[in-house]
Amino acid sequence: MFDCGKIAIMGGGSWATAVAKMVINHTHNIAWYMRRDDRIEDFRRLGHNPAYLTSIHFDVNEIQFSSDLNKIVQENDTLIFVTPSPYLKNHLKKLKVKLKDKFVITAMKGIVPDENLVCSDYFHQVYDVPYENLAVLGGPSHAEEVALERLSYLTIGCCVAEKAQAFADVLTSDFIKTKISSDVVGIEYASVLKNVYAIAAGICSGLKYGDNFQSVLMSNAVQEMNRFLKTVNPVERNVDDSVYLGDLLVTGYSNFSRNRVFGTMIGKGYSVKSAQIEMEMIAEGFFGTKCMKEINRHCHVNMPILDAVYNILYERISPQIEIKLLTDSFR
Repeated sequence: MFDCGKIAIMGGGSWATAVAKMVINHTHNIAWYMRRDDRIEDFRRLGHNPAYLTSIHFDVNEIQFSSDLNKIVQENDTLIFVTPSPYLKNHLKKLKVKLKDKFVITAMKGIVPDENLVCSDYFHQVYDVPYENLAVLGGPSHAEEVALERLSYLTIGCCVAEKAQAFADVLTSDFIKTKISSDVVGIEYASVLKNVYAIAAGICSGLKYGDNFQSVLMSNAVQEMNRFLKTVNPVERNVDDSVYLGDLLVTGYSNFSRNRVFGTMIGKGYSVKSAQIEMEMIAEGFFGTKCMKEINRHCHVNMPILDAVYNILYERISPQIEIKLLTDSFR
């Protein structure tokens, strides 16, 4: 039976904090990499993350904090990467230690800009991590709800079922249900696309389209997602599963969704820049939109919602005009 060994959390944001809570419930011991020493000092003093999900209290004696990336990688067996994907490349520049023998889990729900690679492909191609040592964590899971111990369902994708199950067992609790999957790339692309569709939902909300239209948008979004996934990774999958459709719905409808909030501001007339400044948190769908548009230039999948969001965010086309054109393409 595979053993995850010593587990490290790589990142200090809200989702990293929620993942740390799930893991430490089971292991009572984790390593935690954070970039900033002042954050680590505040965390030790306060017993909670000073900047995110401050309601989650930790026993700091169960955590080995470090701002030394190489030390954390060297000393641990399973590395859960939870930094925003646009910053992953920059974070890893300091890395001198080999990753290929580690069990690398990406919980980033994003894509690496410039490279236009989902995170597992990035770790495989750039850091030589074999696919059997790569896993992905997906599913409808707002960090804020995990913090409140509200029931959530997560999916762990890995081409080795035994490894996926070992990590699933670490996360499972009274408020976390888990299942495993072999569709690593499909889960990752679905995680990127649902952020794009949540921005679309937000834009429509900001433009005062109602719930009736929102449901049509989401129905078309899951069909668009399915077309893309079938093209890039034609394996057997049920797109109605919670890791695909469920994650899309919660990101598109929930007020906890940063991407939806970002889209709503755009729909109300904010510029991209002013919306980003006001939010103070990363809406990964902004970067994901550009990456997916570039990837789809090679795939040639019919993706009108992605195209509309791209045109609004990057071509500065009026949201009113672009969404009106989009509505004409729906049935």
